[in-house]
Amino acid sequence: MTGKELPIVPQSVVVPAEEEDEPTFPRYDGPAFLSYGFRPFFLGAAVFAGLMVLVWVAVFAGLVQGEFLYPAREWHVHEMLFGYLPALIAGFLLTAMPNWTDRIPLRGTPLLLLFLLWLAARLLVTVPAAGGPLTVGIDGAFLVILAAYVWREIIAAGAWDRVPIGALVSFFAGANMLFHLSALQGRPTDVPERLALSVMTVMLTVIGGRLTPTFTREFFITEKFPRPPEVFSRVDGGAILLVLVGAISWIAQPESQWTGFLLIGCGVASLVRLIRWKGWLTWPEPLVLILHVGYGWVGLFLLVLGGSILGFGLSTANAVHVLTSGAMGTMTLAVMTRASLGHTGRPRHADRLTVAMYLLVNAGALFRIFASNVGTPTVLTHTMLGLSALGWSGAYLLFVFHYGPYLVRPSLDE
Repeated sequence: MTGKELPIVPQSVVVPAEEEDEPTFPRYDGPAFLSYGFRPFFLGAAVFAGLMVLVWVAVFAGLVQGEFLYPAREWHVHEMLFGYLPALIAGFLLTAMPNWTDRIPLRGTPLLLLFLLWLAARLLVTVPAAGGPLTVGIDGAFLVILAAYVWREIIAAGAWDRVPIGALVSFFAGANMLFHLSALQGRPTDVPERLALSVMTVMLTVIGGRLTPTFTREFFITEKFPRPPEVFSRVDGGAILLVLVGAISWIAQPESQWTGFLLIGCGVASLVRLIRWKGWLTWPEPLVLILHVGYGWVGLFLLVLGGSILGFGLSTANAVHVLTSGAMGTMTLAVMTRASLGHTGRPRHADRLTVAMYLLVNAGALFRIFASNVGTPTVLTHTMLGLSALGWSGAYLLFVFHYGPYLVRPSLDE
């Protein structure tokens, strides 16, 4: 994955993407599927997300009975936060780190072993025949190894500007272990859940907030639009810092009115940042526009979460789904589709099936956010949750159908 595809560090001078230098690595003659981390992990995450949400809704509706390592609700939360998302993070970082550090990527057998470790954890948590300790050890090891890999690459290359990424992945690994420790002891898992959600909010703010204006600027230059947006400015830096403070406050004091007002301020700052990127002008290319939609979900989540703490708007549970179903679902699909096209030698253009994925994942998010009375479900609740699952899972299963062949075959430019 090229440096031009996944830039995140602010630069005082931004050059057009085509002028950036790309590192050259030794030739890889193994299976194409194991040539870069985005191939197995994006495909695995899409299959898992597509099937897992459908299973969860079926269990919730009482259509099927499932025995998991934890109660059904905790299983669902864990596997979405610490199963599906880590695969996407791994696919992103294992492909981006070599281009940030000019070091040889993880590929071949080591990549396969890491992917199998992630897959084994998913099976053991879902069908916990091996028991808690072994399952927790295997599942916890995946994120710990991923964090260790990131830190090793940062230190070996002296890429100190990537330290925030290493720190965020480490916090995420810690949140996973804390979740397991709490769930195994029958204690509430709200703290590790908030920690994981906060880490993801900051990651989307930093990484999504770098990708979106960068590719928007590239689009403006290509289309010869005047005044392309800045990639980074003091406004961006201030918004990131404010979101970081708001996330820490939510972890420590989730019911404080101060936290509620602070999160609303974070949401306003994020939406101001979004407006400055002029995303509405990118409508001719949905591959760029969807990044703005994904980042818009982040700002909306912060606003709605702040409102829920202050006692108005959506419930906290539904506000959280603005992040998980809306922001995460949309932004991850945006990155997955762009990377799968650009790094397999295909034109970076969203075709009709790709646009259908974007529409489905956003429709699924809307149905989930406005599904009421989940604690005491009604026929309407079950209907909305079912439609949400069909839309959200349908988007990821469509990705598997459409992009899966790209990920398992050699790139067109090889």
